[in-house]
Amino acid sequence: MLSGTALYFVFRLVDPQSIFLAVFSSHPLYLLLALLTFNISKIISAFRLNLFYRVAGICLTEWYNLVLYYIGMFYNLFLPGSVGGDAYKVILLRQKGVGATKPLLMATFLDRVNGLTLLVLLTFCLMLFRENLPSIPYFHTLAWTGLLLTIPTYWLVKRLAFKNFMGVLLPTLHLSLWVQFGQLFCAYLILKALSVQVGHLDYLILFMASSIVAVLPLTIGGIGARELVFLYGYQVLQIEESIAVAFSFLFFSTLAVSSVLGLAFSFWSVATPEGTPPPQPLER
Repeated sequence: MLSGTALYFVFRLVDPQSIFLAVFSSHPLYLLLALLTFNISKIISAFRLNLFYRVAGICLTEWYNLVLYYIGMFYNLFLPGSVGGDAYKVILLRQKGVGATKPLLMATFLDRVNGLTLLVLLTFCLMLFRENLPSIPYFHTLAWTGLLLTIPTYWLVKRLAFKNFMGVLLPTLHLSLWVQFGQLFCAYLILKALSVQVGHLDYLILFMASSIVAVLPLTIGGIGARELVFLYGYQVLQIEESIAVAFSFLFFSTLAVSSVLGLAFSFWSVATPEGTPPPQPLER
């Protein structure tokens, strides 16, 4: 419902023809490189999730975990935010008798928070390289404050509420850094595909901000949420509205094409379960 409403407003305010023209005239080689970069970042993200699983007492092979991760990505296309795919993985592992519900939920939740922390941190970093905006008072002050508080806040919350996971704090943050670098480079390649010559920093700031909004369980697969952020962001930053919406559409297309692997994995794992042995509890 919210996704449809958001898209309705986007196409009502922006000429659809200009969006489609930008999309269909994009450079295919850059789009292919963006697809590759996006999937590399997702593979790293799957490794990060497996670190949290192991602390929770669940030992999955990296391959099995990657299969689950891509299947979860596929489910995320049809359910709000990232909740659908995460719920699927928790339910499946519980059905196999692997781990208790609470540790699984904690590991999954912390994985999301970990990625979101680096996403917010890099957004503030990018803001520091942008000149002050008259429409946003204390722009750089806000960026510095957010930059200095993000990691300490994450550390404090984890220390107080999730002590058992403190041992993987630095390794998972390090992996999250590379995940977000991969996402940023993917976004840059999409801008190159659209032949954007100026304002790259502004597009990337809005991309990071839209990624934060897309995590919230408000729209289906983030559809509409990203477009709205770009649509209203162009009024503040120096970007072209039709290109901004086309960029958002191409990024979602990259996500959707990658997620098709999850559909293939779901059939393959059911048809040949012996090729993907069920995970076993970690011996303590």
